[in-house]
Parts: sequence; structure tokens; C-alpha cells
Amino acid sequence: MYRTHTCGELRLENKDTKVTLSGWVQRSRDLGGMTFVDLRDRYGITQLVFDLQKEEALCMSARKLGREFVIQIIGNVIERSNKNNQIPTGEIEVEVEKLVILNGSKTPPFTIEDESDGGDDLRMRYRYLDLRRNPVKNNLMLRHQLSMETRNYLSQNGFLEVETPCLIKSTPEGARDFVVPSRMNPGQFYALPQSPQTFKQLLMVSGFDKYFQIVKCFRDEDLRADRQPEFTQIDCEMAFVEQEDILNTFEGMVRHLFQKIKGHKMDVIPRMTYDEAMEKYGSDKPDIRFEMTFNDLTGLTQNKGFKIFDEAEAVLAIVAKGQAEYTRKQLDHLTDYVRREQIGAKGMVYVKYNADGSLKSSVDKFYTENDLLDWANHCGAEKGDLILLLSGVKTKTQKQLSELRLYLGEQLSLRNPAVYKPLWVVDFPLLEWDEETERFHAMHHPFTSPKKEDFEKMESDPGAVRANAYDLVINGVEIGGGSIRIHDRKIQERMFDLLGFTKEEAENQFGFLLSAFEYGAPPHGGIALGFDRLSSMFGGKDSIRDFIAFPKNNAGRDVMIDAPAFIAKEQLDELYLNVLPFVKK
Repeated sequence: MYRTHTCGELRLENKDTKVTLSGWVQRSRDLGGMTFVDLRDRYGITQLVFDLQKEEALCMSARKLGREFVIQIIGNVIERSNKNNQIPTGEIEVEVEKLVILNGSKTPPFTIEDESDGGDDLRMRYRYLDLRRNPVKNNLMLRHQLSMETRNYLSQNGFLEVETPCLIKSTPEGARDFVVPSRMNPGQFYALPQSPQTFKQLLMVSGFDKYFQIVKCFRDEDLRADRQPEFTQIDCEMAFVEQEDILNTFEGMVRHLFQKIKGHKMDVIPRMTYDEAMEKYGSDKPDIRFEMTFNDLTGLTQNKGFKIFDEAEAVLAIVAKGQAEYTRKQLDHLTDYVRREQIGAKGMVYVKYNADGSLKSSVDKFYTENDLLDWANHCGAEKGDLILLLSGVKTKTQKQLSELRLYLGEQLSLRNPAVYKPLWVVDFPLLEWDEETERFHAMHHPFTSPKKEDFEKMESDPGAVRANAYDLVINGVEIGGGSIRIHDRKIQERMFDLLGFTKEEAENQFGFLLSAFEYGAPPHGGIALGFDRLSSMFGGKDSIRDFIAFPKNNAGRDVMIDAPAFIAKEQLDELYLNVLPFVKK
């Protein structure tokens, strides 16, 4: 056999045991009469010792071992004289009697250590080597543990895991689809699923009242740290439920995961309406680890001769507690930050509520100290605090101030990654107006049910209709979202009509679902949680890439296998795709 034990298994109680180990050479140290080799596998590291006086030939062979050589050894476990309490096997070492080189290795392009000298691009090109590093290996082990605990919880609560198709029909709503040409149906295309949404609803019609799937989804979107073209979600659906049933079930799952994975006992998850989240935080995914909520100063700041405030739809402020001593340089830096193109504010006004009770602002020309004191009192500011104001169109100003709030929270170390503050955001708008297309779009998706009490507004005031929808937010990151679904054909047809579908388009795209609703569709709803995001959050990281075995880069490329790639003209011809300019010559 290649091994009797793993490299992370041996302890002092194994002393005097003959063992066989296999693994990779992490490093070797030649100390003249003795050669030491650290042997690594996914379970840990064991130190090997080669004694020149006992086995000269064997010791000379050991000196020729390079990093990442794959070897097998046979030897005896002995107590280590110079113990290493940094590793679990640090009290023992193996005195080698036999060495077999199973495979050599070229010198790796970067050091395979916890702190590597390889940049992102290099490590992605040699991802199979990067996966040998403990941080990445541990991330994937965490992901595995998370998936197992998720399956355990859902299975124990009566959910069935059902696989849904990966080759489906393209739909016009949502992000761009990845499409797959069909050789047997010339000119026609499958799409890869952005989610299993309609299939899980059909499973509810079929009587599978509790479904889940840890499923791959695909969206052809621009990428960032928490987005990949293919990603994984915990997809769930339940029948004969209302919103409260779903929130309770999946709050239970989140609390279960935190308890099992992090040893963290989580309190009941608070809830907040979408409107409240926007008014207090300017975001539908607020980070509630720290306060710094919004204050509306519009009425107190206008008609004083300061044109920027006078002409603004809204003047909003936040209070940075204890930061009145910010220097002019620091304030200029904050102003430059909100003026960045990605944020788009035209400027920022500040008020220092000094420790001696005096108030100093960047608009003293227009406002008296009493005016500034009124602002401070309205905001709940105290001596020593700093007040920051932005103004403009209300919705834009909310977003800009939200960005400033998060930036300040980061700068002031208020966003502790070891603290977890989950939140349910509920009562989203059903629809949002798109200025470019001049029509409504579904804020979540077109199968979301309106609140029953808002049905009558669907024609008269569609923008005021609230959705029976909810998002799970943790530390300012949207981890998942869901809704109670429409299960009545007539209401679904009304929804499609609001979204600008003709009857023919609705029937062509979703006729199968509308038809299913006529065969006894139960009330149902569900949720999907971003599994990659959940993994990275549990791992304390912002990027999801290190929690995916073989991720794409920011351009959507797999630089290891060099994909996407050109395909041969013969393949294009077979698929009836004569896109000759794109064929590699």
C-alpha cells in the first residue's frame, strides 16, 4: 500500500510504530550529518529525518529531493527532540528506512506556502498548484462542511434534493443567458439556467412540497469580486406556505450553520422593510454592524441662500461619532472619495461639533452657529462628533451617502469581519421603472407575487405595489433572496402584461408554466442563497474566487485551461454556425 497513515495523523502515542507515508516534499534542510524533509498531504505535515551515519546512500538520495517531488517512505516513528508546537504532528518525526520517488517535479512557479509569492494571475494559471496551499485547501474544506450541514438541515426538515435540467429555454428577463447551439435542431439554442426558478415551481405543482438543490447557475454578466459567470446557490422551494413559514425555516438554517461551522449562537434575525432600509441606510442590503444612520436635514438647510441645498430634492446627513478632530486633509480625502465617478456626488459639506461646544462647518458663510446646532440636535450629534452632508436627487443621494457610510465604517474599523449581523429585508417594490426602455421591470423576477392588499393597485398605480419578497442580508452582503410566487394563471398573466409582454410572447416564453397553473397549483414560495458568497463570508473574505476550486478571472476566462477558446470550422459547420470571422485560422 502507498500509505498506512496520513501526514497529519501521527502523534506521540504512535512512537516506535513502523509506518508508510506518501505525499509531496514541502521543503528539505541539509544539516550535514542529518537531512530533514517536511512531507505534506492534505491532512498535514510530518517531518522526516535521514541520518547520514546510519544510511549514507539513503541520506544522499534525500538531499536530491526537490520541492513538490512525490515520494513514499517507510520508517519508524520517534520522539522529536526539538518539538514544534505549531503543527499537530510536532512532537514526532519519522526516521526513514526506505525512500521511493513516485514522481519528480519541476520547480514550481511560486512558493507553495501559506503566504505565497505568486500573484493572482500566476496562481490562477497554475490553480492545481495553488490548491495545495493551506489557505485555499482550507477554504474548500470549509465549503464542503457548509454543503454537508446544509444538506443535513434540509433533509432533517423534510426537503428532497431534486436535480433540474442544465439545458433549458432562453428567457428575456434577468441577466444575459449563456446559449448552447443544438446540432440536432439547426438554428435553435438551449440556454444554461440563470436559476432553476420555473422548474422548482413546477415541482411544487407536482406535489414535491419541499425541494432543495445545491445547484450550478450561469449568468453572462460583468464580473467582480463576488460574482462569477458560473456560480452555486442553495435553491429551495416550499408549498402550502406563507412568507412567515419560509423566513422561519431558513432563519433556522442560517442559525444552524453558524452554530455548526463557527460555533456562534445567533439571536433571532431582525426584520426591516425595504422603505425603512432605504430611509435609514440608503441601501436595500444595509450593514447593521454599526449605526451611522441617515438624517433628513432638507427642511432645516433650505432657504438660507446656499444654492446647492436650496435646489436639492434632499439633504441627508450622517454622524461620525467622536471624529470632530478630522483634519482638513482627511475631509478633502472624503470629498474626493464621494466625487469619484463610481459614486457621483458633486461635493460634501461637513460640520465639526467641537469638544468645547463650538460648531465649525464648510458653509459658515450661509449658516449661523445656531443653525448648525439645530442640525446637530436633529441628528443626535454630541460634542466631539463630525456631521457629513450630501444633497441632490433623493434616490441618488441615498446611494452616495450609503457608499460614504460604508467607507467611513471601514476606515473607523466598525465593520469587524468577526461580527455577524444578519437581517431580513422585506416588502420590496414589485416593479421598478427603467428610464431607458420606458417600462417596468420586475425587481426580483416576474413570478413574484404582489402583496394581497396591493392587488388593486396593479393597474392604477403599479409602482406602488409591494412584492411578497424578502432578502437575507449579512454584514451588508445580500446572501439570498426569495418570494411567495404567483400560483394563479390570471394573476401571472396580469404580471406579464405589466412587464410589457404581449399575450403571444408570454405564451411562447412561459406557456408551460401558465398551463401548469391550471392543474391545481398550490400556494408556494422559496428562496435561493448564494453558496459561494456564504462560503466566503464564513471564511472571512470578500472574494468568492478562493472558495471555488477552478474559478474564472475578472474577464470571465479560465486562464488555466485557456477558455473560452476558438473552435474548429468543422464544429461550427456541424452546428450550422457559419461565423467564419471568429474561426481560428
